[in-house]
Amino acid sequence: MTQRANYFGLAANAMQLLMEQESYLRNQFSSSDTLTLTIWELVKLRVSQINQCAFCIDMHSTEAQSQGESAERIIGLSAWRDMPLYSEAERSALHWAEFVTAGNAVDNQSYMDVVSVLGEQGIVDLTLAINAINSWNRIAKTFKPEVGSYKPES
Repeated sequence: MTQRANYFGLAANAMQLLMEQESYLRNQFSSSDTLTLTIWELVKLRVSQINQCAFCIDMHSTEAQSQGESAERIIGLSAWRDMPLYSEAERSALHWAEFVTAGNAVDNQSYMDVVSVLGEQGIVDLTLAINAINSWNRIAKTFKPEVGSYKPES
């Protein structure tokens, strides 16, 4: 395979901005009663499935497992609507992740449905998280880091 550019090295300042965004999101999801780190990981994995980003699917399924997520819920994520494994907040977040990732125009009813479950701060943070993983997916699909090279922090 052709060696791709080292995007972390060539755009270190830009990558630092993306990492700072990840830090902000981790803090927000860590301190929320509604939007949890579990939801964040499920959203990252689901968006990566939609975008068919092999590196990110591997990374986020590995990360979800290391955080105690069940194999059943990880495997069932692609059919979450038909599986009774996800909470109302998880379903709302996954729906919003798919909606935003598809680039749909946001009508008032769709917006209010999510706000009614996740709150205004929740929809802002979730939308930022969805934007972030879509960005990471596009970067990874362009520069193709080695699938399986991600190791969760201990």
